[in-house]
Amino acid sequence: MLDIAPLVRVHVDAWIAAQNDMGVCDAIARNAPVGKPTAVSAPHLPKVAGIDSAVPSPTHTATPLPGVPAAPLPPGALIQDRLAGWVSDLTTLHELTERLVRTGSLDDALHELLSAGASLVGARRGMAVLEPADGLGPATTVGFGLAHADLGTIETVPRSATSFGRILEGLPDPVAIPGPVAVPDLLGEAELDPRHREVAARLGYAASYALPLATEAAGRLGAVVWLYDEPAEPSERRRHLVGLYGRYATEHLARLLELERARVQVATVAEELLPSRLPRVPGVQLAARHRTGPQGGGDWYDALPLPEGALGLAVGSVSGTGPSALAAMGRLRASLRAYAVMEGEDPVAVLSDLELLLRLTEPARSATALFAYCEPKQRKIVLAGAGHTPPLIIGDHRTEFVETSLSAPLGMLACWEAPSVELVPAPGETVLLYTDGLLRRTGDPIDRAFARLHAAAVSVPKADRTDPAAVADHVLRTMLPDGLGDTADGEDVVLLAARFE
Repeated sequence: MLDIAPLVRVHVDAWIAAQNDMGVCDAIARNAPVGKPTAVSAPHLPKVAGIDSAVPSPTHTATPLPGVPAAPLPPGALIQDRLAGWVSDLTTLHELTERLVRTGSLDDALHELLSAGASLVGARRGMAVLEPADGLGPATTVGFGLAHADLGTIETVPRSATSFGRILEGLPDPVAIPGPVAVPDLLGEAELDPRHREVAARLGYAASYALPLATEAAGRLGAVVWLYDEPAEPSERRRHLVGLYGRYATEHLARLLELERARVQVATVAEELLPSRLPRVPGVQLAARHRTGPQGGGDWYDALPLPEGALGLAVGSVSGTGPSALAAMGRLRASLRAYAVMEGEDPVAVLSDLELLLRLTEPARSATALFAYCEPKQRKIVLAGAGHTPPLIIGDHRTEFVETSLSAPLGMLACWEAPSVELVPAPGETVLLYTDGLLRRTGDPIDRAFARLHAAAVSVPKADRTDPAAVADHVLRTMLPDGLGDTADGEDVVLLAARFE
């Protein structure tokens, strides 16, 4: 048994604990045993990426002078040096993975992967190609230190001639996991594709190191490549570190990819449940804007032609998020269309029937709704609301909210009934229906959000007031200048604008 000082033994125990916590115990096995001191301190190190061979060796490993006996090494000095290097590597991996796990979108994660990988392999530029092997997408290319035009230039090179292309297309089996591809001297390769040589010379890179984004659990998601300005390649230690980081990044990307696909599917279902196009009714122009939240809410709108040239307009919101809310929204909208055809001239009766249906079929769910029966030729509107936000009239001479009677949402009372309201918009005025998601997305208290909505409607340019789509877009941009964003609690936003001629 070696006689190791107590301090060294404590360091060994702490290091082993850190290895177990990080889950990279294979870092020990992947490192070769320490050789003799003179072999470690060779004066001429080979040139590798990110390591300067001109930096002098540490004093305790310096080559002894000729004729002078070497000083004896302190007990455990080599073990301490090696453990210090391993602890430093583990600390670096921990910091980089912590930064990666805080990313919430595929683009952010790919940019973080490129940046962290560049520091690990000692490169300055790189690009990531996301192409899941299952073919379900999404497919994207992200650059690091490369302009959009540079990415386009690289994509003109045949994939079979690039290092990342060998990973993406080199194996016919989509389940197989390829290894990294290092090209230490691109311009020195006699068999390099002429087009690749031309692109490399134009962009100024001379070497590359490509890493697959693939694990047994996640499958093959794509590849990432880092580019060097001069002929170089990462050392074995750097390859091992970036390999560990790449496997962790692949698992994180797989989780984000699953979330992104779920969001796209929910958004697609929500759009399919809404009108594919708005009807054309003489005397009125229609425009709608619908933005689905990340989790998929139950906000909806509808516009349907009714007998004798009438028009039914409706907006509403179902409680909850996700597929169940979307299904409930589809059922509620379909039921309202049926009631509107049968007794649309009486909005109170339409909402009363809807209240009864919701209470009998889905007693645990509530909803808000507003239905308006319009006669465009007479510019007459009769509307009723159930717990819904009041419409807004926008015109050259007035911009005001419609005073509707107060009512609880559907499903909240044993029997719902509230009086309807009649209004006659002037020629050229626009009636704006919307859901409360527009107000809640601002993050302001509800009274302040209403004030912001009124101010946004007042500020609609006069030239845009002849187009209901321009009115809706202006209100949306003014209320949410930073866009809708992708916050997890983001609600749906619906606007339905009707301009009467």
